[in-house]
Amino acid sequence: MDDVRSRLMRCFSSVFPERPSGSLANANTSNTAEWDSVASVTLIALVEEEFGTELDVNALGELTSFDSILEHLQTLKVS
Repeated sequence: MDDVRSRLMRCFSSVFPERPSGSLANANTSNTAEWDSVASVTLIALVEEEFGTELDVNALGELTSFDSILEHLQTLKVS
């Protein structure tokens, strides 16, 4: 679980390099001004590549925070 979290943290850090690493786990579309549609596509692509999975297209609209993406990855049982 911690490995999934740290790998996801690296994805977020790549997309939002100006955000302090201590606040990445709290990132969401409401509190991260840089999180626009381009950042969303980039982030999803990085997550899919990092975890070797495809995220459910129907769930993409709900993946609007670090926590929601982490929870989604946990349901996919990625390692």
